[in-house]
Amino acid sequence: MKTMWFVLFFVLPFIGLAYVLWHVWCLLPLSAGWRWTVVGLCIAAFLTLFLNFSHAIDGFPLNLASACYEVGNSSIFILLYLVIAFLLLDIGRLLHLVPRLWLFSNWITATVLFAVMAALFIGGNIRYNYKVRRTIELTTDKRLGRPVKVVMMSDLHIGYHNRRKELARWVDMINAEHADLILIAGDIIDGSMRPLIEENMATELRRLNAPVYACLGNHEYFSGEPQAQKFFADAGITLLRDSMACVGQLCIIGRDDRSRLHRRSVAELMRRADRSKYTILLDHQPYHLDRAERAGVDFQLSGHTHHGQLWPISWITDGIYECAYGPWQRGNTKYYVSSGLGIWGGKFRIGTCSEYVVATITGRK
Repeated sequence: MKTMWFVLFFVLPFIGLAYVLWHVWCLLPLSAGWRWTVVGLCIAAFLTLFLNFSHAIDGFPLNLASACYEVGNSSIFILLYLVIAFLLLDIGRLLHLVPRLWLFSNWITATVLFAVMAALFIGGNIRYNYKVRRTIELTTDKRLGRPVKVVMMSDLHIGYHNRRKELARWVDMINAEHADLILIAGDIIDGSMRPLIEENMATELRRLNAPVYACLGNHEYFSGEPQAQKFFADAGITLLRDSMACVGQLCIIGRDDRSRLHRRSVAELMRRADRSKYTILLDHQPYHLDRAERAGVDFQLSGHTHHGQLWPISWITDGIYECAYGPWQRGNTKYYVSSGLGIWGGKFRIGTCSEYVVATITGRK
């Protein structure tokens, strides 16, 4: 398993980089000096990605660290689409559909390719910044009294790229819903506590105008779980770690992330729950959905997948998970897997969306 992940995250990107840079070298009708400059800048942008993973940018000034994060993490997505573009051109050339001269010292091909990539990623950034409001209706035979309005979300990934100004916009958007309750299914934090602390983002989250309950995601473990717990307390967020809270006629169960090997099972948690109430399970990663069904959970909220963030990665997540995005049902248990309000890495959505969910839960009076 470790070998597979090493190949996926380290070997393949470098092979893809070499493939793209060879094509860029051949395509640009420039002197060798200018081509080396372009290739060098591409390599530098790509290597910045590893500065981000190593947390080396935590020692940089905040604006510089944010710039490094954006450049490095965007480069891997741009690389993906350049690999796809050059593969299509190479296949076309092999099939005698693309003339060879299109790929060698050709300003027209270079200009068209640059324009297409620019349009794709500018559009992807616009789509990321537009937050889709999803609505779902949940009904139950259990007694609720009046309908309950719940804002549900996941994967905010606040940090170097989603900073306080952006978080403030999200808080205003959520407050406009005037919900009874706010639920967050993990990955509130992106990867480093430093920008959250320096920009005092906990104060921003305290502006939310409804009680907030959340579970941990895998990124809270990346950032440091003890520091994440303190941040949630400072932000006024009730963190549920293999524990539950009763809010009116709802029983909110927060399951620890699967990053913790010895977390409680869904069945164990449900044995301790008040089954007379409508049960909502927060479980960040949507694996083994059948276990919630067998345990008698009414509704499960998950995130984590981002629905792949970009096409065609969304096809991969669709293949990995029983439900990688959207509403789902098994027996009497309903699910929603959110693509996330925020995002990891470069701020692009291509073929996917950023969203929050407004659920109305209606039961017997």
